[in-house]
Amino acid sequence: MENGVFVGGGGEGYGVKQWLRLDYANRHGLVAGATGTGKTVTLQILAEGFSAQGVPVFMADVKGDLSGLSKPGSADFKLHQPFTDRAATIGFEDFAYRAFPVTFWDLFGDQGHPIRTTVAEMGPLLISRLLELSEAQEGILNIAFRVADEEGLPLLDLKDLQSMLVWLGENASTVSLRYGNIAVQSVGAIQRRLLVLENQGGADFFGEPALELRDLMRTDPNGQGQINILAADKLMGSPRLYATFLLWLLSELFEELPEVGDPEKPKLVFFFDEAHLLFDDAPKALVDKVEQVARLIRSKGVGVYFITQNPDDIPEDILGQLGNRVQHALRAFTARDRKALRMAAETYRENPAFDTEQAIREVGVGEAVTSMLERKGIPGIVERTLIRPPSSQLGPITPAERGGIMGASDLGDKYTQRLDRQSAFEILSQRTAEAAAAAEQAEQKEAELDAAMREYTAGRRYTGTRVGRSTSQPTRTSRTSRKDESFGEAIANVVVKELKGTTGRRIVRGILGGLFKAR
Repeated sequence: MENGVFVGGGGEGYGVKQWLRLDYANRHGLVAGATGTGKTVTLQILAEGFSAQGVPVFMADVKGDLSGLSKPGSADFKLHQPFTDRAATIGFEDFAYRAFPVTFWDLFGDQGHPIRTTVAEMGPLLISRLLELSEAQEGILNIAFRVADEEGLPLLDLKDLQSMLVWLGENASTVSLRYGNIAVQSVGAIQRRLLVLENQGGADFFGEPALELRDLMRTDPNGQGQINILAADKLMGSPRLYATFLLWLLSELFEELPEVGDPEKPKLVFFFDEAHLLFDDAPKALVDKVEQVARLIRSKGVGVYFITQNPDDIPEDILGQLGNRVQHALRAFTARDRKALRMAAETYRENPAFDTEQAIREVGVGEAVTSMLERKGIPGIVERTLIRPPSSQLGPITPAERGGIMGASDLGDKYTQRLDRQSAFEILSQRTAEAAAAAEQAEQKEAELDAAMREYTAGRRYTGTRVGRSTSQPTRTSRTSRKDESFGEAIANVVVKELKGTTGRRIVRGILGGLFKAR
């Protein structure tokens, strides 16, 4: 099949070739199965198939094994003979070892080119998810983004966002009048979450130069699609950062790519490994956003393939949009496992040749139950499929080999050097410095004015009243006489006041009456 990816052999004796049609590859897909059942090899052969057809691929390397795509397999490998036998069984006549064009990426810049985005591009919803913020804290984060936009304060890296939150806390009373209450305690809680993210290495992810999507959608001179591998073994130590980054990348593809309808082949295939991390404890708003992206990004020519252990990890509304499926073995030890197994089997188009539920339980390593979209997008009948052997090396390459591939890449000079242009942190720092300088100048002027006033008050200047200094001994009045004088004046004042009153008049009349009677 010229316009398809060869997956393996199905049917009786595994002789019926199973193809994933390129014109329906953007209808998304699912690769599921328990640990150790062969999901990684399936990812590897799908990446090889898409690349060979000129379709770029982006995938996360959770265990470090996928780096082997950059190196051809070897006849000295211990599985060479089993691979050769399997190729003969499924009719893979063109089986040969070969390497594929690979670009390595790493959020931390250790095992690949640094991959970054800005705080503004990530947006408040995804950052709130990343920091596990409450509803009130998410509201404050939205205010910070809004004010930064209105004030012309670019939010590029973490220190920009931290500075913006400090400014909000200092101006909470003013900003609250327009945007609602801003609790200083909530601002402090967000700052603590940002500190934790920074300690986990998240600061390396935010900044410039930001990733350009076109660098993920390239082909090599031979027309093969570039396989972009994200080193995720260290990143999995911060699972929320891992899931948020991949969701951001999906959102960016959705926002920036033009509509193309149903192309002959995808412009990019995106593999989302450990997909359950995206939905664990995710708020409904985030799940709705993922559903929207999965539903609409198909028309942008992007196929999304979720990789997880159990299909039950994917929300039902999203699972229903995954048309191409490779289901490796599921274990059914508990009642919940049996229920999940039964539900997984019910999502396939039945094959009268075998029981789907039993087949999912019984398929061995390297086998899978598959169903690919056929003409007009109809799900194909489920088949027990023997997955084809990989052409590239099975297992990781050495650090030296990785370094050689990174050194030969033309993207090294573009992304290695970090940029730090003027943004919110620098602008707010400059404003703070200018305000501090103005305050210091005002205090200095006030101090100079106070000194002049003290000098004026203490100076011997003519005030209009001169007190002469007599050489004769001044008359000194003792403290006791001054007290007596003051006391006497007080008594006199009281007597005069009383004489003016009614009681005083009565006393006067009594005295005068007595005098007249005496006469």
